[in-house]
Amino acid sequence: MVCHPERSEGSAFRGGLQIPRFARDDKILEMPPASYNSRIKPRALRPGDKVGIVAPASNVKREMLEAGSEGLRRAGYEPFYFESILERDLYFAGSVERRVRELEDMFARDDIRAIVCARGGYGSNYLPLTLDARKIVPNPKILVGYSDITTLVCCMADSANFVTFHGPMVAKDFAVADGVDLDSWQNALGGAAEWEIGEGSGAKPLLAGEAEGILYGGCLSMLVASLGTQHEIRTAGTILFMEDVAAKPYQIDRMLMQLKLAGKLNDVRGMVFGEMLDCRQSPDQDYTLEEVVRRIVGDLRIPVAFGLRSGHVSRANITLPIGVRARLTVEDSVELRILEAATVK
Repeated sequence: MVCHPERSEGSAFRGGLQIPRFARDDKILEMPPASYNSRIKPRALRPGDKVGIVAPASNVKREMLEAGSEGLRRAGYEPFYFESILERDLYFAGSVERRVRELEDMFARDDIRAIVCARGGYGSNYLPLTLDARKIVPNPKILVGYSDITTLVCCMADSANFVTFHGPMVAKDFAVADGVDLDSWQNALGGAAEWEIGEGSGAKPLLAGEAEGILYGGCLSMLVASLGTQHEIRTAGTILFMEDVAAKPYQIDRMLMQLKLAGKLNDVRGMVFGEMLDCRQSPDQDYTLEEVVRRIVGDLRIPVAFGLRSGHVSRANITLPIGVRARLTVEDSVELRILEAATVK
């Protein structure tokens, strides 16, 4: 996350990365350097906790927001949102200033335990250069979203060094029956020490093997869109999760090749693809998306799984903690084992 105040004069440089510093009350507040060994874990989410709902991207329909809020109540939480969440500016959920202020305020509020995005769409890429680190870094909190929210999930993980979460959103998954996989939600956000995503996840073997790394990733389109920007994804040493929706196989091919040519797959330890909902050229195409993927990543000699139900899914959205150690085992079946707690109890 690159933030606006005093970027040039008050900056430290570590490993070639610019780390903004900010003076406040005669103290220096510094964005922590990204380190997988010192990830900042937010407090665990418990029954009865207040969940802040934000819309950093596209505009939200009231009926879906209310349906999703009721879904959160049924799951045992107290939903909270600012009325301004329903503002609209073109296709955005209000102005950049409104969306930035909403997210900063949710991080700053003591009564908010987790922040869950209402929906994706488009627009999160406007936020990283505007967010004020002083309102976010001292207040690590659970942040959950997918699709366009991948920009924020990865940016917070890389630049603020937070553990973040790729998972269900309020006006999408919580708003419909069977929209959320509650087991993974509770394990990821509730601080389970070690747990697995295996049978029932939809994942199937593509290339066999076993590997350990840092779980990372999100929507493929957004991962590729980060290349060449100040919040370019950091994939070395990861179990890389990638998913998308309604992208044709040749478009998936192109995006994977762009990551490959950019060197972003060089030190990836393993890969997990999502359900890849409606990612086909036509109903009668004579090849599969799995064949396309295998041709591109087969020479990497790493384990690859396909079909894990997180992000754009047909049902029961699985929550993945981003920034924690994980082990991927691909044999006759697929097991993704989370090796450490993602939150602090």
